[in-house]
Amino acid sequence: AAAAVEPQPTPVASLPAAPDDIEDPADAPRPGTDLTAFPDADPQRYAMRTPRADAATSALTLFPEQTGQRAPRGPAVARTGFRGFINSITGGVFKIGPGAEEAAANAEVARRQGDERVIRQATWSRAVSVLVANRKGGVGKTPTSLILGGVLGSIRGGSVAVVEVTDDPGALGYRAEGQPTRGLGELVRDRDEIHSAGQLAGYTAPQTSFASVVASVGPRRELTGDDVIGVSRLIDEYYAMRVMDSGNQPSSSAFRGAIEVTDVLVVPVLNAGDAVLEAVALLDFLRELGGHAAMLADNAIIIRLHDGRPEDPAVVARIDRILDDARPAQIFTVPYDAHIAERGPISLASLDPEVARAFTAATAGVVQRLAHAVR
Repeated sequence: AAAAVEPQPTPVASLPAAPDDIEDPADAPRPGTDLTAFPDADPQRYAMRTPRADAATSALTLFPEQTGQRAPRGPAVARTGFRGFINSITGGVFKIGPGAEEAAANAEVARRQGDERVIRQATWSRAVSVLVANRKGGVGKTPTSLILGGVLGSIRGGSVAVVEVTDDPGALGYRAEGQPTRGLGELVRDRDEIHSAGQLAGYTAPQTSFASVVASVGPRRELTGDDVIGVSRLIDEYYAMRVMDSGNQPSSSAFRGAIEVTDVLVVPVLNAGDAVLEAVALLDFLRELGGHAAMLADNAIIIRLHDGRPEDPAVVARIDRILDDARPAQIFTVPYDAHIAERGPISLASLDPEVARAFTAATAGVVQRLAHAVR
C-alpha cells in the first residue's frame, strides 16, 4: 500500500518558517509531540514548534459526539443580519448562507467550544501537574498560574489547586481572591496531620473560578524541595490537577523539588529581550540536567504576554527568532489586559473576552501536553 502522506503543522504568522533546505537534526518526533489525542483542537490556535508534529486531526470518528468532530449538518444558514432576517421571514426556503462577519463569529465559537471540550473531557490515571516558570521576575508567572488554574477549574468544575512553590513568600496570595487565615506555611507545618479534604480546604483560598489557591498568608520559612514534594503529594490526594507558581531561582531546592513533581512546563514571557533570554536560559538549564527535566524543556509551552508597554517591531522580530531557535513545543499569544495590569486580585470574570479566549486556547494546549505526558 502507498505510504500515507504525513500532515504538516500549521505555521504561525508571528514566527518565521524554517527553510525547506535545512534538515531537522532529530530523526524522530520528541515525546509528547503527537497532538491527535484531542481532535477538537484547532491547529490555528497553536504554534507548533515541532516540524514533525501531526496536525490536530484524528481518525477516531466513530463517535463524533465524543471527539467533538460533529457529523455534517448541511450548509450553514445565516441567523443574524439581513440574511438572517430573510431566512426568518421566508421560513428558511432560501437557506441563505451567513455573511463573512457571521461566518467568522461562528468559527470563533466553534474553536472556543472545541478548546473547552478538550479541557473538560481529559482524564488521567493520577493527579497531574503544571509548573509555571521563568528565571526573570515580573513576566507574568503569577497571573498565568492563576488564570490557567482558573480556566481549568471553571471548565472542569473544580478539583484544581494553584500552589505557591517560591523559595520565599510570593505574590500569589495577593493576586488571588480572598483572604484566608491559613496558607502554605501552615500547610507545610501541619501536612502530616491532614487526613481529609475538609481539613485541607482550611489552608486554601477558594476562587470564583472553582480553583483553590494555596499561598502564603504571612511570613514563613524558606521552602525546600522536600516541602514542595510533600505538599504536592498531599494536594494530589484530593485534587485532580495542580498548577505551581514558581520563583526565579531554578537552582534552588524548592525549584528542584517542583521539577520532580511536574508533568508539563509553562513559560510566560513578555515581548522584551531580557524576559525571553531568561526563558531560553531556563530551557537550556533543564536540558543540561537531562532526564525528566530535559523532557519538560523539550515539551514546554511558551505564553507570550503583552503588558501594554510600547513594543519595538525590530525587538519583536528578534524575539520571534530566539523563540524559534529555542524549539518549545507550542507558543501562544495573549493580548494586553487592563485587569491583569492593575496588579490586584485576578478574577476570570473581569478579563477581557479576547484575553479569556486566548488563555482558554493556551489551557487546551496544556491539557493536550498532559495527555501525552501522563498515560
